[in-house]
Parts: sequence; structure tokens; C-alpha cells
Amino acid sequence: MCGIAGIIGNGEQSVAAERVRTMLGELEHRGPDDEGLMEWNGAVLGHRRLSVFDLTQAGHQPMISPDGETGIVFNGAIFNFLQLRKELERCGYIFRSRSDTEVLLHGFREWGIDNLAKRIEGMFAFAIWDNRDKRAFLVRDRLGVKPLVYCSKNHQLAFTSTIRALKRASFGGQLDPNGLIEYLEFGFLTDKSSIYQDQKKLSPATILEWENGVVTTRKYWDLPEGMNEEIDFDEAVEETERLFLEAVEKRLQADVPIGALLSGGIDSSLVCWAISKLGGDVTAFTIGVPGDDWDETQIAKATAQRLGIRHEILEMSGDFKLDVHDLVKAYAEPFACASALGLLDISEEVSKQATVLLTGDGGDDVFLGYPEHLNFWVAEKLAQKTPGSIAKLLQNTSHMFPNIGPAKRASSFLRYTFGGLGGVTRIRDGLPVYEKYGLLGERLKDARFGDREIPLSSGENLLSEFLKYDRRTRFVGEYLPKVDGGTMFHALEARSPFLDTRLWDFASSLPYSLRLKNRNLKSVLREIVRRRISPELADGRKQGFGVPVQRWLTGKWRKQFVDAMNDSVIEKTGLINAKNAIKLLERSEKGNWAPRQLWFILVLESWLRFEDNDAA
Repeated sequence: MCGIAGIIGNGEQSVAAERVRTMLGELEHRGPDDEGLMEWNGAVLGHRRLSVFDLTQAGHQPMISPDGETGIVFNGAIFNFLQLRKELERCGYIFRSRSDTEVLLHGFREWGIDNLAKRIEGMFAFAIWDNRDKRAFLVRDRLGVKPLVYCSKNHQLAFTSTIRALKRASFGGQLDPNGLIEYLEFGFLTDKSSIYQDQKKLSPATILEWENGVVTTRKYWDLPEGMNEEIDFDEAVEETERLFLEAVEKRLQADVPIGALLSGGIDSSLVCWAISKLGGDVTAFTIGVPGDDWDETQIAKATAQRLGIRHEILEMSGDFKLDVHDLVKAYAEPFACASALGLLDISEEVSKQATVLLTGDGGDDVFLGYPEHLNFWVAEKLAQKTPGSIAKLLQNTSHMFPNIGPAKRASSFLRYTFGGLGGVTRIRDGLPVYEKYGLLGERLKDARFGDREIPLSSGENLLSEFLKYDRRTRFVGEYLPKVDGGTMFHALEARSPFLDTRLWDFASSLPYSLRLKNRNLKSVLREIVRRRISPELADGRKQGFGVPVQRWLTGKWRKQFVDAMNDSVIEKTGLINAKNAIKLLERSEKGNWAPRQLWFILVLESWLRFEDNDAA
């Protein structure tokens, strides 16, 4: 895992090289082991390295072809690189390293960029400069696990691993109002937005090509459409188990110590079961929070003993400090995912013993593990059985349904049952909370958020519509960046077998009736746990690790919030009405629970202060 940077196009070479060095300085935490920079006429590539494969200088980047005409900088891991290496050796290529990067370099020369992208499996973001044809290519992995951002302006292309590194090198304009509104709505930014103007994020499964100052993009993969209605539940379980074991085995490749997270849940337990079955030399780590409701130490300990896997408990105090400084330093854009606070502490502890960490991320997203997945599936079936005239009437009168009190849940169900995805995006809290309490400043008070204007439609395909929407919003905007940013801040490479795209191809083809069999979330994965680990674990409730920032804002974090608002950047710049934010906090104290939008505001304020101070 690493950090990459580069500038392509005409311009003063010495200036370009210096700006790439600036980006590399910002990426040091992603790659503390080595730094490299290479120049051609019209191109500069830079790299920060976290050594995972081939720890020698043979793995140094930028990696250059023997004739000096092709260069690559690469962030990530290619899990089928040994297989591809054998193919390339049969074609006559001679390898000087044991790294996966060299496979990409020779693979580009042999197969071209499109066929290379289709062949590789893993998590990756890389850039290739072809000096012969004066062309550059940026490529991002299929699901978007690894970040890749760029700025294309005045026939020049600048790229790197983080928004902040790009900005530090003077690529990108002022704060983008659309990005700010998206952040205030979600608490994160998706791939379609950036916090700064003129900056873009390369979409997952996309190739960007630069030639003569012109940028074009094309997709090279997508999830298959349609479902296999012929498969039965046992077949689905058996094939999932086979593919999952293959996914874990690929991710056990490394020349450094490997760890795995083990909670009391389904996904991490399956990862550790697979490691045990495959004979992996891995230590499982459990985060212990004594006395806290989230503590799952005893369940994890029992699972580790049953599997016979090496196990350590890392105890953390349940009395978390508010370290927003680490949060804004680790994440290049405002990022208000509260559990990221815990992940940063976890990563710091694990990085003392391991360089690679296997996690259980991604299982919920494709095997359907979130409560809304079941709710939307039930709503979808109801919509399919409701006569069109009645459905249309309910859709047209949905704005009259009560949205407070005991009837709120039933009202929400009706709204998205007969309003489809548009109904879902309308009932979510977000911008209306800011408007209701007068939280938006002069610069943003008339702003609108397009997702709230998605047309109402039949809910007959609600779950399918939501899964596509969720992939391009929460999945790539919150879930994946949380893990990448939190682990890489401490130079720890996170790998999740559940993000294997062969597994995703298969799982997404399974009918919802199998993935939610007997109305059980993640029924396929639960069945594997039942058969391979224990029925008790299979029947356990999803718990997860969280930080109750909404409760703590009204208690031990109250003073810090008020102090920040009393001298706030967000008010001086016209983004937020800080006085009204304090009033809302005071109103919330009685219930000991603050709206999450106040947490979003505090993170934005802290992020802006960090940006101003760090850039000074």
C-alpha cells in the first residue's frame, strides 16, 4: 500500500517536479518506507512506498521498463499477480523483482491497458506513462477500494492519492458549494463531488487516458445484471464458501506480518475461520472496551479458541477522548463517520505488530446485512402486489403522512413503498434539519441537494434501485474511505476478502429471496457460520463498533463544541450560523441526544481550521 502522485503535460519541468515532491510530502504516512521520483520530457511520476511485496530495492517505484520508455506508480495489491507473472514469463519477460508492480509494468506492454485492467484482481490505483506514444493512463479498481484523484486543466493532468495532496500542490480552487452541501447532507463526500473546485475523483472500474492534453474515461467492469433464479440455497452456500476461501487465500500473500480483526460478528469470524482452515500464520486482534455495551471480547475469545487461531485482545478505554485532530488529519476531506475515531486507535495498535490487516468489510453490502435491506425488500413485494391506481394515490398523498411521533416508522415505510428511491431520499434527515433550525449561513442558505429531488416512482424495484444508489454514495463515500484513511494513516494495509469481485459477481446474482431467506439478514453467510463455526454465533445479532458522538455532544464534549462555535471559521465564512447551532445543542441537552448534523458541523469546523493552519 502506498501513495502515488504525478503531473503529465507541457510545462516547466522543474516546477512540475517540485509540485510532485509537495504531494509526496503530504503522502508520507501512506508510504513511510521509501520515496521515488522519475522525470521524462512532459511527465513526472512520484511514489511513497509501504513495502508489502519484495521488501528490497528491487520493488522501488516509480518502476521503469528496461528500455526506460514506460513508467508506473502503483498503490494497492494485485492478488493474482503470481499467475499473471507466469503468463508473462512464458511470453519472454524477465523479472527483476518479486513485486506485483512489475507484473503491471510488463502486462501493460504485453496486453495493453484495457486487457490488463480486465485481467488483474485486487485493490489498486495506478498510473502509467507511455513515453513512446506520449500517453498517460490512470486506473482504479473495480469497487473503488483505493482512492485516485486528479485535476485536468490547461492541457495538464495532475493526479495523486488524496484530495489534500492535490490541493497542497496548488491544484484545485476554492471550497466547492456543491461539495459542502453534499457533506452536510451525508457527513461525507461521494465520488461525484470534491470539497474543492476543479478536483475530481476517478470512478471505480474506470480507465482515464490522457493524450495531447485531452482526457477521456471509460469503464472496464460492472456488476452483472439479472439474477440466477435456478440456484437453490444449498448451492448458493457451497459456492459462496468456495469463492470466499479463494478470496482469503489470495489475501494471505505478503512478505510482512499479517493480522486480522475479530469481533463477535459474522463477517470477521468467517475471515478468521478461513484463515484457520487455510493454515495461515496470522494473529487475530479483538478490541476490548471493558464495561462498554459494544465490548465483544468474550464472544471473540470463544470463537478464536474454537478455531484454534492465535488471538490477542487490545484493550481500549471506554472513555474515548475527542481527537478530532487525528480525524481531520487522517481524512483529506471533511469526514464525520464517528466509528472512524475508533478505527484510528485500532489501527495504531495493530500497526505495532502487523503491516497487513484482514477485515470483514463488504459482506453486509453484497450479501444484504443492513436492516434497510430487509425493509426495502418487504416494501418492494408489497408495491408489486398493490394495484396501480391505489399505489399512485398513496404516492401523490405521501407528503401528508405524519413524519413525527409513533407513526413515523409506518409513514416512512409507506413513503418508500410507493415512492421508490425518491421516497427513500426524501425521508432521510439531512438538509431539512439545517433549514428547520436555521443552521445554514448566507453562502449556503438557498442551496439544494439533487438527491432529494429524485422523482417518486413505483417501489416495485426498490431494493435493486437502492443497492445501486448505495454503491455510489455510502459505499464509496463512507465505508471504503473510512477503512483506507484510518488504516493508512498508520501505514497499515487493510484487505477484505468480502471485497473480492469474483465473490461480488456471484453474490449479486443471488436472488434476494436467498440472501434474505426466512427474513434473516445475510442468510447465506449465517449458514456458513452455522455449519463451520457455531449455531450460537450464526444466530447472534449484528452489533458493530461505534462511538456515540450524539450523546457525548450533550455531555462531556459540550464545552468543546461551544468553544469551537464561539470563534468559528464556518460562521466567519458564511457557511453555518454558529449561534443557532449552539441553541440547537442547548435544546438537545434535555434528551441527552444531539442531532448528528451538529457532529457534522463540528468536524467541518475542525477540518477547516486544520486546513488553514497546515497550509499556512
